[in-house]
Amino acid sequence: MSQTNSSQASEGIRLQKVLSQAGVASRRASEIMIDEGRVEVNGRIVTEQGMRVDPERDTIRVDGARIPAPRRHMYLLLNKPRGVVSTMDESQDRGTLAQYVPRHQRLYHVGRLDTDTEGLIILTNDGEFAHRLAHPSYEVRKTYLVETEGVMDSKTLRRLEKGLRLEDGPIKPDRVKLVSRGPSRTLVQITLHSGRNRIVRRMMDSVGHPVRRLARIGIGPVRLGDLASGDTRELTREELGTLLDIIGM
Repeated sequence: MSQTNSSQASEGIRLQKVLSQAGVASRRASEIMIDEGRVEVNGRIVTEQGMRVDPERDTIRVDGARIPAPRRHMYLLLNKPRGVVSTMDESQDRGTLAQYVPRHQRLYHVGRLDTDTEGLIILTNDGEFAHRLAHPSYEVRKTYLVETEGVMDSKTLRRLEKGLRLEDGPIKPDRVKLVSRGPSRTLVQITLHSGRNRIVRRMMDSVGHPVRRLARIGIGPVRLGDLASGDTRELTREELGTLLDIIGM
């Protein structure tokens, strides 16, 4: 991000106008936020009115929350149905991601979900964003809701929490939470930052409780919520801003 002193720039957009256009608040309310020292640009708190900024280059925050630049790209969240292949290739015999996005948009899917896994997948035409979000070095956490066969006891849950050794190396989840137990199944929520192939299914197999159904319900701050299967929505300003921080953009 640029560290240029934008207050000395002869060009740019007034800070309160940028905040208003981003939907943070009205211009007048944005001016009050600036007076109160709640706004920062490139790491420095701004209290003078009329500062000009470049929203494409300057990092702007309100109360510590990142305010993304005006969108030149599309950032969609899709609730991928079970049975849909994670590809934009429409020549497949089975359903693909392409059928859920506008035909005039060329979008990338960030990472993959197994055909039998449903849930949250992000689609975008921002190549650098997609590359970084999928790259393991940024350790973006993913949260899954797992329905397993059999009733999982507390000892097995502790094994999962402490970590397992699989054929391709050790794996330790960030969090394991028991949701419910039924007569012949267990519902568990697992958060981890590994992107290894079929990692959740292999973890469950290794403790003797194969997966019946698997859904990804979160990526970083983004949550699936009540989005219906097959539906899409745009990422919110807050979600996008937090993801940009996580991946260093």
